[in-house]
Amino acid sequence: MSYLYTTFQKIPKKIPKGRLSRRLVFVVFTCIVVIEALVLIPSVLRRKREFYMQIKEVSEGQVVLTKKIAGGEMINCTSISTPKDCDLQLLENFKILIDVMPTPLIGKLEHRITGGALYKSDGQLIGNFGEVPKLSFTDIEQKKIVELISASNFDAGWTSKQMGDKYVLVLRHDTSTVPQELQAFIWRIAGLVLIISLFVTGGVWISLDPIVVTPILKLRKDLINAGEAISKDKKPRKFYSASIQRQDELGDVINAFERMFQQITDAIVARKKAELALQKSLATVQAYSDALDKELEKGREIQRNFLPTELTQKPNLEVAAFFKPARQVAGDFYDTFELPCGSVGLVIADVCDKGVGAALFMALFRSLIRIFASENPFRGDPSSILEANLPVGDGWIGTSQTTNLVHLNALQAVCQTNNYVAQYHGDMGMFATLFFGVLEPETGLLTYINGGHEPLFILNRSGGVRESLNSTGPAVGMLPDMKFKIKQTYLQRGEVLLGYTDGVPEARTADGKFFTAEKLLSMLEFPITSAESLLKKIATNVIMHTGEAEQFDDITLLAVRRLF
Repeated sequence: MSYLYTTFQKIPKKIPKGRLSRRLVFVVFTCIVVIEALVLIPSVLRRKREFYMQIKEVSEGQVVLTKKIAGGEMINCTSISTPKDCDLQLLENFKILIDVMPTPLIGKLEHRITGGALYKSDGQLIGNFGEVPKLSFTDIEQKKIVELISASNFDAGWTSKQMGDKYVLVLRHDTSTVPQELQAFIWRIAGLVLIISLFVTGGVWISLDPIVVTPILKLRKDLINAGEAISKDKKPRKFYSASIQRQDELGDVINAFERMFQQITDAIVARKKAELALQKSLATVQAYSDALDKELEKGREIQRNFLPTELTQKPNLEVAAFFKPARQVAGDFYDTFELPCGSVGLVIADVCDKGVGAALFMALFRSLIRIFASENPFRGDPSSILEANLPVGDGWIGTSQTTNLVHLNALQAVCQTNNYVAQYHGDMGMFATLFFGVLEPETGLLTYINGGHEPLFILNRSGGVRESLNSTGPAVGMLPDMKFKIKQTYLQRGEVLLGYTDGVPEARTADGKFFTAEKLLSMLEFPITSAESLLKKIATNVIMHTGEAEQFDDITLLAVRRLF
């Protein structure tokens, strides 16, 4: 007894109290109740039908007994009475049935006849007794309805064949005890269903803990430990769920979790290896990048040295320049240098492409122009030489034959540079747009070749473009033996010669809007006080136009102002 008591005391502690348990138990209980309810409904209907059949069976016995009793009386009746008297005698025999004491059947169910009606086989009513039944002769003989159930009454009929082909009998029964017994039956079944439901539900509830709840809780704890281990990059503690060997869906989930964690662990290990390798690669790349930056910085310094540290200055000339590369090294360049007879060489150029390659060719172009401009003078009769090399337009407008010859000799550097680059470096496809002008400070005579470069402008002292120095030949270095025409003009007192590369009009904003040559021309409509201030004004506007956008091309400006 003490063992049973102790066991029953432990049961409430073993019952799981989790939300999942309550939900599962509720579902199980509800399903059992619904199933039993579905079974109960036809059972109640069948049981109700059985009650009426029992009542009719008792009445059947009484009818048979009454017919036997009436049989002997019918023999005597036919010898001394009329047929009508015999029918009335039979009616009296059946009338006795309403005085019979109620017969107990099952539980509260009783059999009691409260009335009836007797018909002849031809439909003639012999008579009624007690409560008049609603079931009629027509219902029985013609409609073949032998039973009629109402709220508290049950009418049962016996056909003429059952009554010996002479009579039809209808009996009314009191069925007020049927609902009572039916209700008692329902309560008994409902109680049994409740007991079964509680028993099954309790069993399920108790069994949930070892079968479902405990494994799920262990799996949850394992998931938490796995998450902490992954987040802290540590090895997790032993999984409790690994000790559970199940051949069901929950076992599949546990196995899937273990496989998933193993895959994640393998992925983390692989990621660490990749990160380590990447860090080493990044360190190598960074070291290489630093070395490359140093080399590029050296290249930038070298290229800066190729540009004139000091612009050639003459008493009656103001020379200014602006240079802003798009990268560490650039393909644009400008140069000023002194030539024989006091003339000044002016160069502004743009080598195709960008970066290191353009920077190297920039140095090559600059060096060749300087070298060839000072060498290989023409030999022979000066007049014949000048006649053979007439500038386009008005020919030689310079009054000094010597000056014209010096300028022509210097400008041959363009042809020689073109041939050298095309012959020795033509396979690289490098060329440059280049303006090379030779200016005589005293007279302002300017002899020039524009090899495919942007037009240079001669600006009035009061503002506005007086003359555009357009292209007189192709870009330099494309093909050997290209022809470059010479042209002459004058730079008057107070006027400014302005040169620029395409990085100025093609400077663009972040959304791709260009600065444009039109905007540059609009800035040249105002009086010019100095070459330096003019370049500063242009450069400031270009930089403000591009804003935060990455510089697309090198920006180079060169200005020469003749003072007197």
